[in-house]
Amino acid sequence: MATTTKKEMKKNEQPASQKKATVKAKADAAKDLQELFEDGLKDILWAEKELVKALPKMEKNATSKKLKDAITGHLEETKQHVERLQEVFKSIGVNAETEKCDAMQGLIEEGESIMEETAPGAVRDAGIIAASQKIEHYEIASYGTLAAFAKVLKHEEALKLLLTTLKEEKACDESLTSLADTNLNSKADKN
Repeated sequence: MATTTKKEMKKNEQPASQKKATVKAKADAAKDLQELFEDGLKDILWAEKELVKALPKMEKNATSKKLKDAITGHLEETKQHVERLQEVFKSIGVNAETEKCDAMQGLIEEGESIMEETAPGAVRDAGIIAASQKIEHYEIASYGTLAAFAKVLKHEEALKLLLTTLKEEKACDESLTSLADTNLNSKADKN
């Protein structure tokens, strides 16, 4: 009877990075790019609608007037994003529906947690900016991907609408970066 030493056993084991993990697709899984595109639209529509609900709470908890104004402005823009997404659905001949976006739910929950874990003032404002930028980066990635899909699928009107929103999301992120680079983060450092 052959015995195997611990050293030999370790040698025969595959590293976790080399193990193949096969995920079984759901019965209603997207089977082509069009379905994946529609699923992505449902996801970001849900995300934008939830953001419309979350932004007023962020604005209420911010103390900097510049931050409050930025959040208020983005709330109005986000409402337009919801309307624009409905136009995207219409342009591709599909009813506008939502599907829960786990990523956005997590980002919103993280933002709420940051507000709960920071005292009102500059530190909370810095946390709100950080949470907001994470949300913007998710939206930028989502709209960029959806625009790429629309281009491949030759949905010209949808592409135009998605690129408009992508441009606005990037501008919002730049605005938040500028706000953070001003004296807000410096004030937070002195608390």
